[in-house]
Amino acid sequence: MSQKLVQSQQLTQTQTLTPQQLMVVRLLELPVTELEERIQNELLENAALEESGDAEVSEENTEEVTAEASDNEYADATPETADALGDYLNSDDVPDYLLARADAEREQREIPFSGHTSFYERLHDQISEHDLTERETELMEYLIGSLDDDGLLRKDTESIVDELAIYHGLETTVEEVDRLVGILQTFDPRGIGARSLQECLHLQLADPDYHSPYKEEALTVVDKYFDEFIHKHWETICRRLGITEERFAHVKAELLRLNPRPGNALGENEGNAAATVIPDFIVTEEDGEPVVRLNGANLPELHVSRAFRDSLKEYDINRPNLSREQRDAYLYARQKVEAAQGFIDALKQRQHTLLSVMSVIVALQRPFFEDGDEARLRPMILKDVAERAGVDISTVSRVTGSKYVQTDFGVYPLKFFFSNLVTDSGGEEHSTRKIKLLLREMIDHEDKRQPLTDDKLSAMLAEKGFPVARRTVAKYREQLGLPIARMRR
Repeated sequence: MSQKLVQSQQLTQTQTLTPQQLMVVRLLELPVTELEERIQNELLENAALEESGDAEVSEENTEEVTAEASDNEYADATPETADALGDYLNSDDVPDYLLARADAEREQREIPFSGHTSFYERLHDQISEHDLTERETELMEYLIGSLDDDGLLRKDTESIVDELAIYHGLETTVEEVDRLVGILQTFDPRGIGARSLQECLHLQLADPDYHSPYKEEALTVVDKYFDEFIHKHWETICRRLGITEERFAHVKAELLRLNPRPGNALGENEGNAAATVIPDFIVTEEDGEPVVRLNGANLPELHVSRAFRDSLKEYDINRPNLSREQRDAYLYARQKVEAAQGFIDALKQRQHTLLSVMSVIVALQRPFFEDGDEARLRPMILKDVAERAGVDISTVSRVTGSKYVQTDFGVYPLKFFFSNLVTDSGGEEHSTRKIKLLLREMIDHEDKRQPLTDDKLSAMLAEKGFPVARRTVAKYREQLGLPIARMRR
């Protein structure tokens, strides 16, 4: 029986990031140390981008742009080159983040920050970014503990449900576990929690924040021609996709960039050695108010090369009489100037987004920034910050992923300020961090001849208004690195 092929047209709406937006996204993820390297690479690659000396910025322009920075007014888009050439010599050439530095401390802030962070701890830290109940958090921790060294979840759901019931006394369903696995698969790096290599690669390509003109073909290869892909039957795949060899070369490169072992991206032994952390943000108190600044001590001032601008103006004047070689030179210069201005604009947008997100974090956690008391940290998840900053949750995730803040009370990773919600017996909401602090305080002041058991700690917390189960106490105790009662004698 033959099948009849039917052609049809379908209107779909898709969103694609422009190259400029993609640059902003990539710059947003970089901590200040990597941003410095990225700027140096851009200076080497683009002759139209140059460093400015302090003498090149007039006091008048400094005051004007500093005022703009204080009002959080930034240019969001790259201007058209033809219309913008005449504007390059005005104050818009001066990046806001450089002028903000004039009010900030000039010296480089380097703070030793050492400690061991394992693969599982990095994933565990991401749990607080999601609005999970205490029970769901416990199930999620079990799923993270079930991942293999590659970051894949090779156990079937039924086995996980049975193990939770038999060994941990937790009754759950296949549907609930599958739902939580779906949440786990949104953790960074993408591909974590996949049930197979094929699903791992699919998750990376299907990431909403992954943008590429070859994304759909690459997904088709992973979903439909995976067997041919793992056996490297490239000609067969190209023929079945029905695309040119040139386009397939890009699809192939896209596929080969995927990480088949996302667990390795976190690194089991990451952070064993003492590392020097340069904070991305500096929060200080001025006149009783917390002030947020970006730490740009080593970032160079940038401007578009005057020589390139002058050349373009000269070419514009004589455009009708240009030779072919001169026209080629004109196009080259215009491309470089546009790229240089686009990079400067992307840095401005990065600064605006970072300051917006960090300002919201400081506002939400204002009590902590007043006295540094961890017990005053409020429950906060990514969604809370995203809504108040007017950005997407993925943007907040990128901002907080690998950055630190220097406060009057020490240096903290931005992840430190996120935690889940716990409601006490009186209906008041608290951060889980407060319970951990109470737990540590109880253990620090216990009689070491008769240390407190988890059951006793649970009862004492209940007396203080926090009805926490014994197994939850054990979990928090382990997270604090505290041994069981008989080991604390």
